[in-house]
Amino acid sequence: MTSKGTLPLRVIPLGGLGEIGRNMMVYEYGDTMIAVDVGLMFPDTEHPGVDLIIPDWQYILDHKERLRAVFLTHGHEDHIGAVPFLLRDVTVPVFCLKLTRGLVQVKLKEHRIDAEVTVVEPGDAIEVGPFTVEFFSVSHSIPDSAGLIIETPVGTVVHTGDFKIDHTPVGGQHTDLGRLAAVGEEGALLLCADSTYAEIEGYTPSEQVVAETLDRIIGDAEGRVIVTTFASLISRVQMVVDAAEKHGRRVFVTGRSMMNNVNMARDLGYLRVPGNMLMTPNQMKDHPDAKTVIVCT
Repeated sequence: MTSKGTLPLRVIPLGGLGEIGRNMMVYEYGDTMIAVDVGLMFPDTEHPGVDLIIPDWQYILDHKERLRAVFLTHGHEDHIGAVPFLLRDVTVPVFCLKLTRGLVQVKLKEHRIDAEVTVVEPGDAIEVGPFTVEFFSVSHSIPDSAGLIIETPVGTVVHTGDFKIDHTPVGGQHTDLGRLAAVGEEGALLLCADSTYAEIEGYTPSEQVVAETLDRIIGDAEGRVIVTTFASLISRVQMVVDAAEKHGRRVFVTGRSMMNNVNMARDLGYLRVPGNMLMTPNQMKDHPDAKTVIVCT
């Protein structure tokens, strides 16, 4: 992408294009690169013996000095799961919102990596060489989700991250349509948008539908309820805790990543759990099945 008298803007997808998972996009102008998201993909039956699939960032390794910053849109595995692997190879500052930083820090601690991860807020703009990157709020199934407005010498790029138009979001975080409208009025060069299931007619139901469904299932169940979810889906864990509290049940959380993320989210104030709600393994053994909910990955 070029305009008269300027260098080209290179848009380089290293993962996530035409697939669900391992999201990573590089924007390059002159001798400066920035990366947006560093996700992973979980293997399927076609990948025996494979634990994780990460983006191919050989291009970055060939030009390490050009990568100046990494920007993360939200804390799901397919957007942050490969951050520790990248930071083993390159030293670069990372920018993201508060909960995303918490989830990244849990991973970096597990991998024993010390890295610079800076918290920003929607509306903040970070200057990196010829790029100015502004975060804006989007609604998604995890708090602190963001899109990016990237000012470049050849024009504005809007990188949405994962989003939905949810008028009743569980955490009250709406997609900032006003800011997007303003960018549209100013003129944008490129829109890189989440398009998962875009080919399906209709609209995506609100997260409130998930909360209502979990509440009904937990309320109607006669025995134990086991809920599986990704460890980064803090909003879903909150839904389970709320339903369990409403119906007089206690919750047992299992799995290293799930336990670490739950503790982190509680410490940062993103997860509200009554004092005696969570059980230890020994407490769960003696607790009535009809009063137990298990959350695991």
